[in-house]
Order: sequence, then structure tokens, then C-alpha cells
Amino acid sequence: MFQLKAGVMFFPQSSNLPSTLFKNMEIAPTSSLFFDKKSDGWVGLSWQEVARKTQDIAKFLISIGIRPDDKVMICSENRSEWAIANLAIMSVGAIVVPAYTTLTQSDYAFLMEHSHTRYIFTSSGSLADSLEKAAIKTGAVEAIIYFDKRPPQKKKARFECYDWQEISTIPQLANQHIAPHQLDSEFVSSVEKIAAENVCCIIYTSGTGGTPKGVMLTHKSIQANISAAADLLAEGSAGDKTRFLSLLPLSHAYEHTAGLHLPLSMGANVWFCNSPERFAQDLQEVKPTIMTAVPRLYEVLFNRINSGIMAKGGVTKTLFDKAVSIGTAKILKQHISIIDRAIDPVLTLLVRSKVKNRLGGRLKYFVSGGAALNPDIGRFFLSLGVQILQGYGQTEASPLISANRPKRIRIETVGPAVEGVEVKLSDTSELLVKGDCLMQGYWRDEKATADTLIDGWLHTGDIAHIHADGYIEITGRVKDIIVNSGGDNISPSRVESILCFEPEIEAAVVFGDKRPWLCSIISPSESFLSEYRSPNDQQTKLAEIVKRINNSLSQSEKIRKFIMANEAFTVANKMLTPTLKVRRNEILKNYKNQIDELYN
Repeated sequence: MFQLKAGVMFFPQSSNLPSTLFKNMEIAPTSSLFFDKKSDGWVGLSWQEVARKTQDIAKFLISIGIRPDDKVMICSENRSEWAIANLAIMSVGAIVVPAYTTLTQSDYAFLMEHSHTRYIFTSSGSLADSLEKAAIKTGAVEAIIYFDKRPPQKKKARFECYDWQEISTIPQLANQHIAPHQLDSEFVSSVEKIAAENVCCIIYTSGTGGTPKGVMLTHKSIQANISAAADLLAEGSAGDKTRFLSLLPLSHAYEHTAGLHLPLSMGANVWFCNSPERFAQDLQEVKPTIMTAVPRLYEVLFNRINSGIMAKGGVTKTLFDKAVSIGTAKILKQHISIIDRAIDPVLTLLVRSKVKNRLGGRLKYFVSGGAALNPDIGRFFLSLGVQILQGYGQTEASPLISANRPKRIRIETVGPAVEGVEVKLSDTSELLVKGDCLMQGYWRDEKATADTLIDGWLHTGDIAHIHADGYIEITGRVKDIIVNSGGDNISPSRVESILCFEPEIEAAVVFGDKRPWLCSIISPSESFLSEYRSPNDQQTKLAEIVKRINNSLSQSEKIRKFIMANEAFTVANKMLTPTLKVRRNEILKNYKNQIDELYN
């Protein structure tokens, strides 16, 4: 066992994941662990309650025939039941198959068939209906457990239906000699025997292009990530009474590790946000100390703060702009005048403290991952005194590979490799990774595994530069690199990031492979569409913005022409992944005819 400066406990990586819950419960059994938002406010579950419920659900799973290595899907919004089901499945040696709530019926059918899913946990409504239809189609699912009230049995269904609330009352689960909040020692002992090397979950990649692959992660690989995170947070001031606001889907490797299993290992508590649209309100209510999110959500927050300041104008805007200006100069180690040095503490009181209060007032760290964070947005938050740590990872690495250190933030990078991870560059500057955090392989795909794991090194597919001090800068994707007809290599992600920094642009995709110059598909923001209603005005204004951006780009990176998207990029229309990354291939396919016209 090792300890953070603030007294936060972590257990060693040799322990499997559910055992961590049962061990940590002994520290403060009656203190709250999970919180859910109900109609009458936030409701908490204690460590003791979570542990006992995990045990009861695990015993139920055994009673209906679940055995080690069986695949069990969980598909619902973030909630305590999701976390408990996850721990219960792992407690019997079965394998969790998380699924996004935004998938289609055909997507669910694919995951069920490919993973050999036999059992499903879900919530209710249209989501449950979609899963039921997929289960009927595949014919292999034996039971569905509903977190909410069990619906009427489907006529064509060959699976059993169970209600979460009724499970613990099943007679064969009764343990007369065990008090309501005590654990069965024999059960806990059996959980402790689960090997760290066993696969505990198969997380499917979100698939920005092509068919998703099932990444097999082990207890050991995730525990290696937790140890690395402990080392990272120990450098800063994570503090005790740590609150995690769980915002990203728990089906994503990033949130599954950082938003669930990391807090469990820290003895922290988790507040489940079941709607990303509410995250600004949840920040105020929960007052988290740590929150992990993808860059898109920080971009939204950035735009909201700026819009609010613009609306107030006057002295408020002047003070705000000055605070950002001086803060940015300090980050970039630029010269600061004597006058600016003198007024900076006042700006901290008048501006920066108010921004922090809007974020709940207790926030220690924003953690950004899942995609590249625009450095300007990172510097914006840092200039206002908000610590934002950009990290880097892949599902195949459980997922954490590198992260900025709390006391050594270089926001234009993704930081150095975390503890236990070794990195190097291939001859083509592809980033290669080695460590205990790596996946066991891709489920039912030996070829993809052999192509990705070579001599113990994970080939990430990302182009990178490793600075002399070990800090890593991601410059592009191997497969996404554009090679124009003149032979120039261009990273579309860099240009897209610059485009999306403009408040008028919601999202953008840059293209031009084997073409003489670059073009872009631009999805304007809602505020832009509200302000400029006529198509001519929209095109004219966007052309002005693109022209201004081009002044900061190299000759080969300049956008010569653009297409204004005919609808916003969303998860629903398949233009975004569930983690809000653009589906480049899907977008380019949908706009193929218009793209061809640009070059004619």
C-alpha cells in the first residue's frame, strides 16, 4: 500500500479491480462513494452499500449461470448501477463489454455477435427497446437485467428479464447468517483469487473509420494505469475528500479507468453526470476537485465563458482580457511590465476567483484526453488559474500513456510518459509504447493484434516528436497525414484545431490527399447561424474567417476552398463518435460529390 501526500490511499497493482472495492471499504465503510442525481437532488451510496450490492448482484449472476470468461454487456447512461454491475461481473471472473448508448440497433447486434455476449445490463425506454431487438436478432442473449422497472416480456424473446431492484430478494441468494451490510467472507476470498492477468473487459474502439475492434484489457493493465495516475497526482495537491465528476461515458476506456477505477483506488467519491448537457450546472452543484473530459467539452466551456464576458462588455471585459493577457504572458515566460505585475494579484481576486467559482470553487484539475486539445484553449484556462492537464492515451494502453505533470505543464505537449511506460519513435516517427498497461490483444482478431503489438511494442499510429526532456508532442496520425500532389506532408488535425478555435466554427474536417491544395468542410456554430441567416451572408463571413486563419498557416496548410456543412456534426447522424471525435471517413463519404466539384 502506498499513500499520497494528502493521505489518499492506493492499493498495489497486484490486486484485481473488484478486490480494491472490498479492501477500501474497510477504511471508511459508511462514507459516501457514489452519487446519482435524482428528482429531489443528489443521493449517495456508501462504500458499505456499494460493496454489499456488488456482492448480491455477483451472486445473482452466478445463480443464473454466468461463469468465468462469459461476456456481459453494460449499456446505459452513467449511474451507480453501471459501476456496481461492472464490479459484480468482474467479481465472478466474467468479462465486461461496455457499449455506448448512442449506437444503432445494428451496432448493438454486431457487438453482441462479435463479443459472444450472453447477458446484458441496461436501463429502460428506447435504449432498452433497441437492445432487446438486437438481442432477438442475434438469438444468443440469455438474460437482460434492467436498472429501471422491468418491461413486459417480448413475445419473440428467448431471453429472461430481471428487475435490478428485485434481484437481491431471490431466495437462493439469501444468507441468513450475514447482516444486511456485512460481506460474505467466502465470497470476498473467492474474488481475491482472480488473477491480475485475466481479461476483465473488452472495450470496443469508437471507430473514427472502419469496424470497431474489441480491446482486451486485464486487471493488471488497468491497475498499471492507476499506479501511474497515483504517481502523477502525488506531484500535485489532489487533496483528501477528492470528488470526481464522471461526465464521459463509462463505456469509454478513459472514463472507465480514470472516472471509476481510479477513484475506487483513491478512496474518493464519484458523482455521476447522466447528461453532458447539464455539466455546467453539475459543476456548480457537485464542486468537483477533478474532472476528466474530451477537448470538445472544454471548447464549449471556453465559448460559454467568452460569450458571457462579451455580453457584459465594458469594465468586465477589459479586466477579463487583461487577466488572460497577463496570465498567458506568464505561461509563455514573456516580459511583463511593472504595472502589469502590480495589478495581477488584483485581477486574480476580481476575475480568476470568479471563474473558479463558476467551475464549482474546489477544482484542482481539469484533465483533457481522448483527442488533441488546442493549446490556445489550454493556455486560456491556465491564464485564469485553472489547472488543465493534457494527457494522451489509447484504449489499447488502458488508456493512459503520457500526461503533463501538475508542476510542469507544457500545454502544447501531452507531457512525458507516465510511470511504468516506455516510449520511443520508429524510423517513420510513429510513437511506440511498452509497459504493463498494454492490452492482451484484439478479441477474435489475431492479424490486427500482430500488426499492432510487435515485439512487445504498441504501434499507436500517431506521429510524434519527443523533446529532450521527454515531453511528447503529437503531430498527426499515420493514416490521416495528407500528402498533397506536390509531396508536402500535412497534419489535418493541426489545421482543424486552428479552425475550431474560432467561435463561429463548431467543427471542421480538412482534406486534400493527392490534391494540389487543401479544402475543408466547416460546420458553423449555432450562434453563427442565428446571427447570419442568409446563405450569402454565411458564406461571406466564413470566407473572411478562413482568410484570416490562412494568414497564420504555412503555404501548404492554407485552405483554398470550403464547403459549409448542411447539418451539424452529431453522434446521431454518425458524423461524430460517442466521444465527440469527427468521423473523418464518414464525413468525406457524405460530401464526396461536393468535394470533387471543388477541384474541378
